[in-house]
Amino acid sequence: MRSQDMNRDWINSARTLTEALPFMQRYDGATVVIKFGGNAMGDADAMASFARDIVLMRQVGVNPVVVHGGGPMINEMLDRLNIKSEFIRGKRVTDAATVEVVEMVLSGLVNKRIVQAINAEGGRAAGLSGKDANLMICDQAAPELGFVGQPAEMDPSLLKTLLEGEVIPVIAPLGAGRNGETLNVNGDTAAGAIAASLDADRLLLLTDVSGVKDSDGNVLTELTPDQIRSLTKDGVIAGGMIPKTETALAAIEGGVRAVVILDGRAPNACLLELFTEHGAGSLIRMAR
Repeated sequence: MRSQDMNRDWINSARTLTEALPFMQRYDGATVVIKFGGNAMGDADAMASFARDIVLMRQVGVNPVVVHGGGPMINEMLDRLNIKSEFIRGKRVTDAATVEVVEMVLSGLVNKRIVQAINAEGGRAAGLSGKDANLMICDQAAPELGFVGQPAEMDPSLLKTLLEGEVIPVIAPLGAGRNGETLNVNGDTAAGAIAASLDADRLLLLTDVSGVKDSDGNVLTELTPDQIRSLTKDGVIAGGMIPKTETALAAIEGGVRAVVILDGRAPNACLLELFTEHGAGSLIRMAR
């Protein structure tokens, strides 16, 4: 016999699905770019949970595009190879030896791990980097940073072909320089540029914090670009949040309808943001 508790759980699950229906209809056919990074990448259970969320998004008609980082894995490999690495203004100085390791880790180890996790949950994912099909042509970000790139020209035609075939692109943040050299690109920056090139409906920046906070530490659930600039000027937005909000502003200026900064450690964070009324994290968009 089925217990009353089990029946109650199933009823709650059915209610959740019916409540999600309007949001599923809202995002049917929409392109959503997800920047995946942080501690969740190194945890097998969190990786599997993220992969299931991505597959479910594809199943209900969303076009997800995953862009990933891999800083901790790069650091681990550099240490194993006894290659010293330093940072300037939070960005890794990337010499010739370092960029080889970066490409090996991002395009090889990390990228294929995510692809396999999505495929294991029943999805169809394909791994690539910004170098493939000239997706991301970059200029050198700053001479003192070495092989670090800033996206300059985007060609999303390959991504559009994959999405039309219901394949989930998983992209390592590497770009091609003007002379064919490999350039390391900040993961958030790459995700923002890719989202803008696709005219994405949403850019989700998964982080290890719950969102943009006010001076009292409360998460601000909805912000405009002007409010972001004001909070940054006042020093409320500071440190590691600045690059993320800068990415959000650039993406919105490039045509992305909204950007959400949310905690990727929270279970089903992407689904909560897209398919529930309250969402998750901090939503940034133009004033309505």
